[in-house]
Amino acid sequence: MPNILIVEDEPAMRLGLKDNLEFESYTVEVAIDGQEGLEKVKNGDFDLIILDVMMPKMSGFDVCKAIRKMGVMTPIIFLTAKSEEIDKVLGLELGADDYLTKPFSLRELIARVKAILRRIKTPENQPVSGPVVIGNLTIDFSQFTAQNAEGDVRMSHKEYEILQYLMEHKNEVVSRYDLLNKVWGYESQPTTRTVDNFMLRLRQRIEENPNEPKHILTVHGVGYKFINT
Repeated sequence: MPNILIVEDEPAMRLGLKDNLEFESYTVEVAIDGQEGLEKVKNGDFDLIILDVMMPKMSGFDVCKAIRKMGVMTPIIFLTAKSEEIDKVLGLELGADDYLTKPFSLRELIARVKAILRRIKTPENQPVSGPVVIGNLTIDFSQFTAQNAEGDVRMSHKEYEILQYLMEHKNEVVSRYDLLNKVWGYESQPTTRTVDNFMLRLRQRIEENPNEPKHILTVHGVGYKFINT
């Protein structure tokens, strides 16, 4: 059964999330602040982390940054009262996979949890075998590793998933809504703006000149086309 870590400093929110996820038959551990959450990640093995942003001792952003620096690619869902676009972009750039703004419905959170865990476990979504060269990066999807001329490149689990989906549909036009539905696992959230933010970040990693991309091309009004010769 999937093991989920909840890092949340509000007792009522923490208990409510734990009870509802356990009702869905998940194994759940909790941490009351960012520091304790980071220690649990260091010493545990989790399939998903639900991480509040505004916490004492360490913010969720700092915890996420530390987790990714450790090389842990466990999917992360941010929970936060912040709704500004810049905060969402920052969370994604730090390596988060999803983002929910408080207040949110438990039904929506559980749907997102199920979607992420389903993608990880579904055989048809198994990684492309062997290292693949994409622009500036050499990527091993089975090991979740990426390298460029300077060495290792840390990427979020979501970035690997997006690249894998694009590779599976090479030379095809993929709409933003296809990506939301197939990679995030639901159609309405997050917004298409989130897809664009991820594509911008991937271009910065892959393209020799991100302003003149040769691999991830924009199809205006529709989505993207991936080309890799």
